[in-house]
Amino acid sequence: MTHSYLVKRAERWLLKTKGCGFALTELVSINCETPDSIGFRSGISILVEAKTSRADFHADKKKIFRRNPSLGVGAFRFFLCPAGIIKPEDLPEKWGLLWVNEKGNIRQKIGPKGNIWNANGQKFFFSDRNIKGEWSMMVSALRRVHLRGDLGKIYDSPFKKQGTTNERK
Repeated sequence: MTHSYLVKRAERWLLKTKGCGFALTELVSINCETPDSIGFRSGISILVEAKTSRADFHADKKKIFRRNPSLGVGAFRFFLCPAGIIKPEDLPEKWGLLWVNEKGNIRQKIGPKGNIWNANGQKFFFSDRNIKGEWSMMVSALRRVHLRGDLGKIYDSPFKKQGTTNERK
């Protein structure tokens, strides 16, 4: 499995399985971590870092965002890898683990349970994180939409009845 394949699977997991309203993949922004995939839903962020090998996983420990978790993004954080590459006992504190099988299905091995994730009693929640970095990514994404002349599309609700139009351009 390639890194780009795992990143796409992470994005899909965030959108389809975890109900994120949107997800960004490998978006570079100033003064911030470049996550493989990060999704946003109901006031929280979920980071997924894709790893194709144990060497890749161990190299990740050297990143400043791992050595000082408050500099990293993601209220909840996961490593995603082919099944068995990373073991639960290998994980840093508060991190979850997702395994991808040979068919591309993701199984959550470690992490918060249920559909409602928040700070209340969650041993996986990073309250001290780089929220400014998360905002920077969102602003960067919207700025790119704006520069391409597509900002008006954010006013077009996908929930409007057919036949209605939006006056903003």
